[in-house]
Amino acid sequence: IIFAPTPEMMGMEKELSTNAQNQTTTVVPPSSMTSIMCSLSRPDFFQGIATIVTKLLSLVQPNNAYFGQKDAQQLAIIQRLVKDLSLSVNIISCPIVREASGLAISSRNQYLTVEQKQQAAILYASLCHGRKVFLENLNAANIVEKIKNAVQEQLATLPFIKLEYVEIVNPENLQPLENIQDIGLLAIAAHIGSCRLIDNILLRNRKPIIAIDGPAGAGKSTVTKLVAQKLGLLYLDTGAMYRAVTWMVLQVAVSVEDEPQVAELVSQCQISFNGPENNHVLINGQDVTAAIRSREVTNNVSAIAAQATVRYFMVEQQQKFGTRGGIVAEGRDIGTHVFPNAELKIFLTASAEERSRRRLLELQQKGQTNISLEQVKKDIIQRDQKDANRKISPLRKAPDAIEISTDGLSIAEVTQKIVDIYTQKNPQI
Repeated sequence: IIFAPTPEMMGMEKELSTNAQNQTTTVVPPSSMTSIMCSLSRPDFFQGIATIVTKLLSLVQPNNAYFGQKDAQQLAIIQRLVKDLSLSVNIISCPIVREASGLAISSRNQYLTVEQKQQAAILYASLCHGRKVFLENLNAANIVEKIKNAVQEQLATLPFIKLEYVEIVNPENLQPLENIQDIGLLAIAAHIGSCRLIDNILLRNRKPIIAIDGPAGAGKSTVTKLVAQKLGLLYLDTGAMYRAVTWMVLQVAVSVEDEPQVAELVSQCQISFNGPENNHVLINGQDVTAAIRSREVTNNVSAIAAQATVRYFMVEQQQKFGTRGGIVAEGRDIGTHVFPNAELKIFLTASAEERSRRRLLELQQKGQTNISLEQVKKDIIQRDQKDANRKISPLRKAPDAIEISTDGLSIAEVTQKIVDIYTQKNPQI
């Protein structure tokens, strides 16, 4: 289905009108986000983008909306307006797609001659050179200036390329950085002939993050723990975090259905991990590792995890764990929502038949022998549909995730596959 609204439907003709009676409401992003980078040569452009996108999201009311990372300033502004206006949509960043030369694919490339297209590859080459300087000078006091100078020097080798800007900013609020503590956006705009091109890369001053998503029964939990052990990374047990807040709610005798009270409790809690392998779960300083596995917690955790406010605070805490990197996390929205900038995203799958067999074996080992394979399969299919269609953080494969089918593979084989992919992508680790 293609939704192609007319200019009249979007109110564009009224916006262009000089008649005060015909003018409509516009969305104005924070001036701090529209006074830098592309805004300097395109004043009011992002105000128009924000208005049109807000109207589109309000009309369509999608679960997910996909925007390209290449237009990083636009992406950040849209993410900000969705957050500030409390719009019920997940904004998913799509990775930059590049030609073999490294040139970011864009509709504007059609205006380049064959020769100009070859020359334009220097934009990405200069960004890569800047990243190399960054990695070689992580602790330098003037690292931002060093990176910008490196990019400019690379571009200066082709004098007919007119540089518009090279900036290093916070990728979320677009504020210029003096140093890169966690992550920075290295962005560039330049003219080749009459064509204006933009590109960017992310600079991360942290260890890599591995995000593992997939449907129930694909083997995520077991594999994620083993991957973390093999690579010496922290296993972020997101499931245990939801169990911990469920335990806390039950301890104070608040109904799990009382969302305002639950939200108040969760907003004030602090979850941490310790122990030899960070496998002990603490909430507000109390070790609840054993307590969260009780039947009462198990029976109520789904009701707690389904609440939007709970997920908001949990994701916020999970992202804090990821600030310095070096973690492996699994779930259903880790790569799309919790850690959209993870260096490695894995989507584990398995056929419904395979997952049903695994689940049945697990139940039988727990002494539950009065259930058939057919019933288990039916339950799994229903769970898949529920996970894929739930309003809050539905199960989705991230555009840049690597899919691995676990059918016919042992846990050790799946674990090794992920470890191999990780070491190939991060040879310096």
